[in-house]
Amino acid sequence: MRGYFAVGAEGLSKRMNLGTLMRSAHAFGASFFFTVDADKAIRKAPPSDTSKSPGHLPYFAWDSVDTMDLPRGCQLVGIELTDEAIDLPSFGHPLQAAYVLGPERGSLSPEMLARCDHVVKIPTRFCINVAMAGAIVMYDRHRALGRYRERSITAGAPSADIPKHVQGGPIMRTGRKVPGN
Repeated sequence: MRGYFAVGAEGLSKRMNLGTLMRSAHAFGASFFFTVDADKAIRKAPPSDTSKSPGHLPYFAWDSVDTMDLPRGCQLVGIELTDEAIDLPSFGHPLQAAYVLGPERGSLSPEMLARCDHVVKIPTRFCINVAMAGAIVMYDRHRALGRYRERSITAGAPSADIPKHVQGGPIMRTGRKVPGN
């Protein structure tokens, strides 16, 4: 898998959603997990996080959008049902990304949306559970940036194998040829 990613949520209030989202982030290989303005009672891994993800990936609990401190070069991607949002199946995932989902029964705050580099929507008829939405986004990233065979256009397994990676030769700035190439 190329690059790195993180996943988190703004304004979470339900322990089960936090735990399930953390477990999914761990399963999909997230580099870190975060919450922004989460209810104080849920700022630790709940029982639904059966993988005990805080022992495997850092967890940041930021109090507000202003206190978020993402790594340099990390693009913030909001997941929200807005008219302007990019449909997830058409979205080109950044190599360094932090995906942020909104709270249960709510939306990302205007401050969070203003901070996002991209806003993406899952093409559903209505909002879905925050933990489920996070898993869908992480799967889409994995599918888009992982190295998999092309999807078959008919039912069943792909017919072609993954092409072998071919390493190019060294590139010399002086224009000289490298012996043996």
